[in-house]
Amino acid sequence: MPYKIAVILDKSRIERIRGTPVENEVKDLYGGYLKVIELTVPDEIAQRILKEFPRARIDARGFIEETPVVFKRELFEVIVQLKSTGPEVFSELLKPNRLSRIKEAAAKEDEYLPPPNVAYCG
Repeated sequence: MPYKIAVILDKSRIERIRGTPVENEVKDLYGGYLKVIELTVPDEIAQRILKEFPRARIDARGFIEETPVVFKRELFEVIVQLKSTGPEVFSELLKPNRLSRIKEAAAKEDEYLPPPNVAYCG
């Protein structure tokens, strides 16, 4: 069963994907108050994310939630880099070197959780 993961966008993130194929995948939430990109996550990738990040979970909608902040930030960076939301995004995101950097930064979140950097998009 494929799952989903949502990346919330603020104005600066929207600008970074403007003009790319990813821009067409932006969805409105809460009457347009929030903008998101929803990525489909194959089951084997979802299970790997859950294994790598023990606090992550799958909610009732089938979305992977409660991943580290740095994981979502890096996910967005890969989306921008590849100009895609396809399976290749997760292949790049979960490469050993990148994953180890994510996990190292995620461990620091236990000490201090930075506030999200999200601005109104309306």
